[in-house]
Order: sequence, then C-alpha cells, then structure tokens
Amino acid sequence: MKGRGIFFKVFMYTAIFLAAIVAVTIILFYQQFTEFFHAAQVQQLQRDYQSLFEALYDTDGLSMIDTARNFFEHNQSFAFRIMADGERVLFHTPNFIPEMLDEGFRLFMNIGEGYTLIAHNPTAAQADSGLLTKSLVAFAIVMFIAIVAAVIFARQMTNPIKQLAEDTKRMADLQDVSFQSKRSEVLQSKTAGARRTSLRFSNDEIGSLAQDVHSMYDKLKSEILRVREMEESRRYFFSAASHELKTPIAATSILLEGMIANIGDYKDHPKYLKECVKLMDLQNKIISEIFELVNLHDEKIIPNPQKLSIHEIVKSVLPNHQTLAEATGQKIITDIPEEHLCFADKEMLKKVLSNVILNAVQNTEPDGEIKIWSEPSHDCYRISIFNVGAVIEEEALSKLFDPFYRVDKARNRKSGRSGLGLTIVKKTLDVMGADFALTQEENGVLFWVDLPGA
Repeated sequence: MKGRGIFFKVFMYTAIFLAAIVAVTIILFYQQFTEFFHAAQVQQLQRDYQSLFEALYDTDGLSMIDTARNFFEHNQSFAFRIMADGERVLFHTPNFIPEMLDEGFRLFMNIGEGYTLIAHNPTAAQADSGLLTKSLVAFAIVMFIAIVAAVIFARQMTNPIKQLAEDTKRMADLQDVSFQSKRSEVLQSKTAGARRTSLRFSNDEIGSLAQDVHSMYDKLKSEILRVREMEESRRYFFSAASHELKTPIAATSILLEGMIANIGDYKDHPKYLKECVKLMDLQNKIISEIFELVNLHDEKIIPNPQKLSIHEIVKSVLPNHQTLAEATGQKIITDIPEEHLCFADKEMLKKVLSNVILNAVQNTEPDGEIKIWSEPSHDCYRISIFNVGAVIEEEALSKLFDPFYRVDKARNRKSGRSGLGLTIVKKTLDVMGADFALTQEENGVLFWVDLPGA
C-alpha cells in the first residue's frame, strides 16, 4: 500500500480486521448451528419412527413385514428398511434408495435380536444446503455492513488529518488557512464593528494537535510579517537617510567648488562659508537624530521614571518654541493644573513634548492657536496638544511617524527640519510604554499621550 493515501490505508486495515472478525464469527456460529441442526433432525426422526419402532420391537420376521407395510401405506413419505442379521433385507419401502444413504440423515434402531430398523430422511440434505446458503447470505450482509462501517470510520478518522495536512501545506507557503476542517467549528462574531474569527477544535488528540499547529502558525506568521515589516522599514530608512544626508553634502560641495573657482558671486567667501556651516549643522542634526533612533531601537536608552509635575515640564519646554510662535502671530494657550503629577522619564517626556510642540508650531497657520492641556483619564493623566484649524490628509496622517516623511516637503526643508521628529516621538513613547495617538478632528489636529498618574 505504498504511495496510497491515509484514507485508503485506514479503510483497508479496518476492513481486513472486520472481515477477519466476521469470518471467524460466522464459521464458529455455523459449526454450532450445524451441530444443533443435525441433533434436531435426529430427534425428529426418532419422534417420526417411534410408533413403528414400538410396533416392531420383539416381533417375528413375518409380523415385522406386515407391520412395516401397513405403516408405509399410511406414511408413504417415509423411507426405511428392515435388516436381518445386518446383511439380509427383510423389508424396504419403494422410495428407499441405498445409494442415497450418504445424503441426508439416517437413524439405526435395534428392534429385536438380529433385526435393525434403518430410517432415512433424504430431504434433510436440502435443509443442510439451505442452512449453508443462509449462512453465506448472512456473511455477505454482515460484511457489507462492516465495509460501510469501515468507510465511515476511515472518513471520520482521516478527514481532520487530511485537512490538517492541507492546512500545513498552505502554511508552508505562508498562505491563508481556510479553517474548513469538519473537526473544527468556525465562529463568527462582531466586536467593535470588526469581524473576528475563532476556532473550536474537537476535544481529542487530533483537535489538540490542530489547535497547536494553528496557534504556532499564527505566531510564526505574525513574527515573519513583523520581520518583513522591519526589513521593509529598515530598507526605507536607509534609503531615505542616504538621500537626506546626500542633499546637504551635495549642496556644500557645489558651494565649495564655486568658492575655489572664484566664480561670480561665490567670490564672497564669508557669505557662502556661513551657508556651508548651516548645511553641515543640518547634516550633524540628522546624524544625531539617526543615532538617537538607533539607540532607542537597540534599547540603549532605558527610561528612568520619576514623579513629575506636568505643569513644570510643559513650562520648561515652551520657551524654546515661544519665540518662533510669536514671530508668526501664533498663540500657545496652556491649561495644566499644578496638582497633575505623572510618573515618567523626565528627559524623554521633555523630548517628546518639545518635538510635538515644534511640529504644531511649524504646521499651524500664522495667527493660529495651539492649545495644550491635561486631564484625568482613568488612572492616568492625558496630555493633549491641539492645532486649531490645522488639516492633514488621511493618507498623510498614517505616515506622519515614518522616518523623513514631510507633509509639505518644500516648506519643511526650508525650515531645516529633518523629518525625524515624530519618528523619535513614536519610538520614545514606545520605549516608555505610553499610549498615544495623532488624529484629525473636526476643527484641527489633536495629539494626546497617556501617562500614569503619580
């Protein structure tokens, strides 16, 4: 059975086993039935010839002949003969055929000294043949039932195994698994507007194996997808970083070559040397932020949580951005009660708030408002920064935390922004384990972060 499927193997083993059991059972029962049938036939012959035996017993030869002839006239279906001294036939019925003694049942009865009554029932051979036929029919019926049972058993046993084999084959190709196994039940429910699929496996070893395999596949697939996303993010990061670093270097090279050649306005060396310094400062800033991201990713920067006043933290960060805001007529309005205390790393929190506020100032229209407030949220305090009137496209909203992504590339490059500010915010908050979000509201853009209350 090499190369056959598991269904065929299970079916054949089961069918052979059942056939052997049925055959042995039929043979044993047939033997018992045959012995019982033969004994019953002998007893029936004894009852049929009992009256003749009694009439013949201890009579002389002539009387035996007359009695036998008279008995046959009233019972012409009976076949018998009377032997004298075991060799001479004293009387026999016309239907008694000596050649048929080997067929059917015969009965020897001693009716006197030297006389024997031999009774014969040739029709019993047909009954014996009928018993064999019925036994064969019974064997065929039982075998048919056994084969049907073997098919059902093999199907019930192999279907979940075959389904699991198909699922694992798709798993090997990282395809979606259908979960259509008859041994599992797919439950559909709606939670928070999303469709969720769960599995209920049978409570046996196969069900446990299927559950473990599916669970392992889910974890493995999630890990593979996570690794792929990391590789894709790393590839994008290196590509964007090389582009961002290349730009100031190329611009600086052009300026230096122009000054070396004393071409046109490039003869004004002090002016263009200052431009070169600005470009190098920008490059240095990008490199520093890249190193910061690498350190955060490698967990080289470990949070040191402590009890902090949210009011004081925001107050210490605002002066760095107040001048830029006032230059464009923007107003920064704060509403943070002094009693709001959180538990967080001081420098990390200042870095996060500084980057978010700077982003808000640079993306708010002139004469606009930026609101900063805190409020209790369960066992946390939620710090919110709101750009009044700001609008970010939904497509851009999901990319704001990507490295080097800029909503307005021309304006942001001119302002000297590296495009890593919100990326550092996200990675820092991930390291801190804080929940946060940036959303487009009806009349502006809202950023919030939850910090555990002290």
